[in-house]
Formats: sequence, C-alpha cells, structure tokens
Amino acid sequence: MVDDEMQAELERLRQENEALKRRGSKGISLKVSAKGAVSVYGLGRFPVTLYKEQWVRLLDLSEDIRSFIRENEGSLKAKE
Repeated sequence: MVDDEMQAELERLRQENEALKRRGSKGISLKVSAKGAVSVYGLGRFPVTLYKEQWVRLLDLSEDIRSFIRENEGSLKAKE
C-alpha cells in the first residue's frame, strides 16, 4: 500500500513538473505586483517591474530606443 502511494505521488510530481516546464516556455507575461506596479515576466531571470507612469515614459521613448539600438548595433551583444 505504501509503495503504491509513493508511486502515485511520484507520478503526480512528474506531471506537475512537466506542466511547470510548459508554462515557463510561454514567453512574455504581465502581472500586477503586490505594490501595484506592472511586472513583465519572461525577458530574463527576474521580472522587469515599473510603475505605470514609468512604463508610459519608457513607451514614449520606444522610437528613440530603437534608433539607439540601430546606431549602436556593433557595440551591443545579443543573448543567444
């Protein structure tokens, strides 16, 4: 009986592990943080979290950021 319970628990944990792996590969996701900020998950190891007015300011600069990246393409590294 104990062996059967351990096997069932092991199988449940394997399935949970696979579900977590699949969920992790979804890409980018957004959440509201505990302090009311916007967190972007999936860009790196840690989320990028800014308050809404910071995101708006950053998004307003999106063309400047793209231009800066184009101008500095030779100096910038890409994560592979």
